[in-house]
Amino acid sequence: MTRTLPPPSPSKALPRRRLLRAAPLLPLAWLAGCAAIPGREPVKVSLAGIEPLPGQGLELRLAVKLRLLNPNDAPIDYDGAFVELSVRGSEFASGASGDKGTVPRFGESILTIPVTVTAMAVVRQLIGLATGDRARVDYRLRGRLSGGLLGTVSFRDEGEVDLPALTQRALGSAPPPAAPPASASPPR
Repeated sequence: MTRTLPPPSPSKALPRRRLLRAAPLLPLAWLAGCAAIPGREPVKVSLAGIEPLPGQGLELRLAVKLRLLNPNDAPIDYDGAFVELSVRGSEFASGASGDKGTVPRFGESILTIPVTVTAMAVVRQLIGLATGDRARVDYRLRGRLSGGLLGTVSFRDEGEVDLPALTQRALGSAPPPAAPPASASPPR
């Protein structure tokens, strides 16, 4: 003789259904709790420099140097990084690095990421420079550091680049010397 179980009463089935529906959200709630750890400041990332690298074909290669600043009392370990650089509101370059490193507690380090600029991005920027302001160019940097105990750390930075100064540094020429101030009386 087979024994059949009576169907669960509606009062018992409802909490089980709610629990099953809420189960996928539990990891998200846990992550949100970790993100709200008091006293943990986000890593600060700024553009420290851009240097040319050998390119291939129509691609331009650059080494983007990022200054990573850790304002926390625990080091930040990373195992790879990704960066996107937008110039004058358009995507300009992107790249990734599998380098491992550590940003010391209350310290900073420099991370160099090779990026690729397509020929179309160069043409788009040259047209923009020909029709707009040629002295200063705005940029937006977005990326993430991967790995470590807390997982991926995202970052953003914005600013302006002074093109004449950047061009002079890239070409290795020094700025022209300043003219001596004019004196009120002629030299004797």
